[in-house]
Amino acid sequence: MPGPRRPAPGGRGEKKGPVRRRMFQKRKVCRFCADTKIEIDYKNIKVLKYFTTERGKIIPRRISGNCARHQRILTEAIHRARMIALMPFTATHA
Repeated sequence: MPGPRRPAPGGRGEKKGPVRRRMFQKRKVCRFCADTKIEIDYKNIKVLKYFTTERGKIIPRRISGNCARHQRILTEAIHRARMIALMPFTATHA
């Protein structure tokens, strides 16, 4: 005859390990919505460089904190700056 049933590990009855608490970070605010003086323009390389990695990739919205509207405008400006050789497509090769 089988013994009493035990709950599966990690289920409702038994804790599997130490209790992990989620750390909530402060929500990032869109830089362009907060400060309307900053303009997104393909000629303004100083602003555009902040939103690209050292390898030349565009930083995603969830990391940069931009709103969807400004991320689309920013991406378009980066693409235009790359086309007329103001910004590199990739990192320089050594």
